[in-house]
Amino acid sequence: MKTQTYRQWLMLLDVQCGIVDRAQAKWAGFSDRQIWHRLRSGRWQHVHEGVYATFTGPLTREARLWAALRRAGEGAMLSHETAAEVHGLIDKPASRTIHITVPPGRRPVRRGSVRGVVIHRSGQSRPQLPITWKLPRTRIEDTVLDLIDAAPTFQVAYGWIARAVSRDFTTVSMLRAALATRRRARYRTELAVAFGESDDGVHSGLELRYARDVERAHGLPAAQRQARREIAGRVHYRDNWYAEYRVCVELDGPTYHRDEQVWKDKRRDNLNLAEDGAETFRFGPVEVTELACESAAMVVAALARNGWKGTPRPCRRPGCSVRKSR
Repeated sequence: MKTQTYRQWLMLLDVQCGIVDRAQAKWAGFSDRQIWHRLRSGRWQHVHEGVYATFTGPLTREARLWAALRRAGEGAMLSHETAAEVHGLIDKPASRTIHITVPPGRRPVRRGSVRGVVIHRSGQSRPQLPITWKLPRTRIEDTVLDLIDAAPTFQVAYGWIARAVSRDFTTVSMLRAALATRRRARYRTELAVAFGESDDGVHSGLELRYARDVERAHGLPAAQRQARREIAGRVHYRDNWYAEYRVCVELDGPTYHRDEQVWKDKRRDNLNLAEDGAETFRFGPVEVTELACESAAMVVAALARNGWKGTPRPCRRPGCSVRKSR
């Protein structure tokens, strides 16, 4: 092996945690006989078809990720829970299964499957840049949207949004821009509510859905929107204020989950209770879409407890919670 090739070979082994595929070994000058001899003697290990570990002993998690990528071939990227793991969106592997996305025209496995690897075919995800010296993975926005597509409910899906935004991996506007490039997306209507129309908030979309799908759909009295209140010498605005019944409904988007904002809003809720005796509900995109009926039932209970004599009505959704509470 020439000196320059040997240096590049060592760099490749360092970057890929000692994992190589057959084509890379051949490029470095290893013949089929030499590869076979190293595998038979135990100096190398067979990981996947055409993929080898050039060392003895157990493989680290990162080595297994590289092995799966090399098996999937050109254009392969870690995706879904595995990309979330590498980005730091989750603190530890969700499972031993490795998720990889390849371009739609590629079929790395034509028969059977790759042990411990799930391969997705999609042209909607882009790689995280720069990719030099790092595990190829989908960019954080596409990772979140892929996880949303795989989520069993919007409540689970929204958890990924809240986590990504609260940890400063991305912003609402960046997620909204990524969603706009996708032809297919699960929960698109709910995501439009969650992401809103402005870069710094989602209140307009949340307020619309609360007024329509929680309040009016269930026969609740109309609240005052953005009601101005002065408490302890400071001006506060309540998203939905039922003044006669001392009930407040605040609507919070993804940015609410930041620690500082949570602390500020808890203090405001406490002031509401201390100064006005007001009960405060906090609803997010999940509570005004997927769980709209449950949210309405909770508000109905608070209003009735505080003197509301009206009669709520169930909405058109099957099994509406308000029907059960009447």
